[in-house]
Amino acid sequence: MTQPRIEPTPVAAGDRRRQAPATERNREAILEVLREVLPASGTVLEIASGTGQHAAFFASRLAPLVWQPSDPDPELRQSIVAWAETTDGPPLPPLALDALRPDLWRDLEVDAIVSINLLHIAPWAATEGLMAGAGSLLAPGAPLVIYGPFMRDGKHTAESNEAFDAALKAQDSAWGVRDVVDVTNAAVAEGLTPDGVIEMPANNLTLVFRAT
Repeated sequence: MTQPRIEPTPVAAGDRRRQAPATERNREAILEVLREVLPASGTVLEIASGTGQHAAFFASRLAPLVWQPSDPDPELRQSIVAWAETTDGPPLPPLALDALRPDLWRDLEVDAIVSINLLHIAPWAATEGLMAGAGSLLAPGAPLVIYGPFMRDGKHTAESNEAFDAALKAQDSAWGVRDVVDVTNAAVAEGLTPDGVIEMPANNLTLVFRAT
């Protein structure tokens, strides 16, 4: 992770699908964790699904779980739909949800929430919104799973993450790699309990919280 955020690009001219380079590199490792921490059945809400590559990949491999993608960007929602058309056992049609507006998705009925590579490319208010939405939406014991780069106790886990953090902040001062302590405090404030910090490839982490 030495480069700043790279905008998703079209798969091909005229193709509604957008692609993010990191998705195919990290999806197998994330899938392995999801198989361990998600319930055996029910509906998983993904906040900030982006291109939809993860949604299509996970939905077809985690049945009978139902994958509910979402994104506030209409162009990315089109990409999510287009990726869904390429796979068996596709995710549900994407919802127009935003981590900054958890009041608009608190009434959904879901059994888990997943967010991948969101917190560092959004203002801190998105972290707070994600926690508020999860805290009010999830039943006791249901998981919130967050994947991405994180600091630990005020320190970066690798020099590459430190460079990535600086590049993000150069693009937008409200962005940046978050600290596990700060994210955990935000979760606890909304009634979520820490349930694990899992080491991932490329100096990333998966944070698991449970509703209480």
